Amino acid sequence: MIDGVVVVDKDGGWTSHDVVAKLRGRFKQKRIGHSGTLDPDATGVLLIGLGRATRLLKYLTDLPKTYTGEVVFGVATSTLDAGGDVTGEWDMSLTLADVEAAAATLTGSILQVPPMVSALKVGGKRLHELARAGIEVERAARPVTVHRFEVGATPDPQVYAAEVECSSGTYIRTLAADLGAALGGGAHLRNLRRTAIGSFTLADARALDAVDDSAVLTPAEALRDYPSVEVDAAALVLVGHGRPVPDLPDGTVGVRDADGRLVAVYEDGKPSVVLAPA
Repeated sequence: MIDGVVVVDKDGGWTSHDVVAKLRGRFKQKRIGHSGTLDPDATGVLLIGLGRATRLLKYLTDLPKTYTGEVVFGVATSTLDAGGDVTGEWDMSLTLADVEAAAATLTGSILQVPPMVSALKVGGKRLHELARAGIEVERAARPVTVHRFEVGATPDPQVYAAEVECSSGTYIRTLAADLGAALGGGAHLRNLRRTAIGSFTLADARALDAVDDSAVLTPAEALRDYPSVEVDAAALVLVGHGRPVPDLPDGTVGVRDADGRLVAVYEDGKPSVVLAPA
């Protein structure tokens, strides 16, 4: 069994589950999963965990994300993106300064209502399943952080390019719709592309057809966005038995052996994930 993480540049038309299924066959192992779902129409960075490294995916999901896309003003859709039915149209005359000022109001710590076309569960069912059945339910606004929301003009005066750096759980299509509403009309998102998850960028990614054993990052490399410490043989015994290790830093910390292999992840001095055998 291969333990590690693969950085895939997902094509449009593939679900995140499709990518997992394809790589499950390619690597011939069942234990495989993904971090940070990408919509089928979206492209870009998707992290795939193999073997025991699937237990690290929760830490990768928590990393900030960076996206590019286009906001189309004057047209709102049922899905908040180009794949939905038109639900409203406005004649919107905008300047770059207008759009930049509105984007600034959606930057920082904000509350965001998840779209119906999302994987969140309400009453045991995913929102997108309810949406396909024509059912809309109340969704509570959730706190998210938009670290950076940059916009730029394009040759089409109704379309603005956008780049967003945000916390996990932020919906870019909702940002686009909220941006349209803030400017007195409506808008939807198109051409969404995730360019980074933490330090994992498109430069690290491979097209799905090009993924092979050489694309697999070790568990230690997969946890590179978190601090890590090397421990001695005595501490490794404690790790193997899932016991606390003295003097570890607070927060999420990777624990490595003398050969640099990731053997565990500790949170505030206590074991959260143990990869090393007892």
